[in-house]
Amino acid sequence: MTKFNNISVNDINDNNGADFYEGFRRKLMDIEQFPSIYTFKFIVPAGENKSEDIAQIFAHPSTQISSKDSKTGKYNSLTVKTYVTTADEVIDYYKKVSLIEKVIML
Repeated sequence: MTKFNNISVNDINDNNGADFYEGFRRKLMDIEQFPSIYTFKFIVPAGENKSEDIAQIFAHPSTQISSKDSKTGKYNSLTVKTYVTTADEVIDYYKKVSLIEKVIML
């Protein structure tokens, strides 16, 4: 990722009814170069097999998934690095993960 790796929801959601993903797509195209290895981050409840559900979505051979437990052990932080060819592919991954309950996307 480039030096502009801190995209926040406030940056991409103009709160005027604009499509969240369209704003995100524009921002990705402005700051990322595709194809590339893109880093996704998620927070999941520990012990609920959400990590496995996420791993099934990211099936590309380049995918690397690392996990870190929270201090209390209630949550796991997942970092997923995978090859993507377009901003739309990044968005498709986020949309698929959004269907999994109790997953926080960062």
